Amino acid sequence: MMSQAVVLVLLAVLGHISGNFGANIAKGGKVTQSSVGWDGIPERAIDGNRASVYQQRSCSHTARGDKKPWWRLDLLKTYNINTVTITNRRDCCHKRINGAEIRIGNSLNDNGNNNPRCDVISSLGPGTSKTFACKGMEGRYVNIVIPGRREYLTLCEVEVTGTETVDSSENDCG
Repeated sequence: MMSQAVVLVLLAVLGHISGNFGANIAKGGKVTQSSVGWDGIPERAIDGNRASVYQQRSCSHTARGDKKPWWRLDLLKTYNINTVTITNRRDCCHKRINGAEIRIGNSLNDNGNNNPRCDVISSLGPGTSKTFACKGMEGRYVNIVIPGRREYLTLCEVEVTGTETVDSSENDCG
């Protein structure tokens, strides 16, 4: 007989539930995005509020006309990223995020969009939150980008868990 904890972990790994697997390190970071539309500043995506109706003023939004819209979180230090949880917009347009990529790394080449890919958001229902496992990928930057098409990017919440990496030079006993 499986314990309740084992069942919850299995469901989370299979993508059937989303959860918080540690402290949200996104809230202390700095954010930017490819453009701002409808006053949807990038900070709204890390305000700690999963409200998913745009008029609640808790979602970021890029402007019309962006080809390959992106949003970037600078964690200010390098982390081993365990999970990224994304909350999608509920009131309209929930399919816009389909095909978006989560990228994690230390490079700002192409605004950070060339960093290694953690996962692709194949489908995210209206107003739902989904946790993506990044399995300890190392990086200072967490990007969400919709490659290859002209689209709006709206994020109602982005939560990140991970552990700060230790710089080996700090541990030298000399």
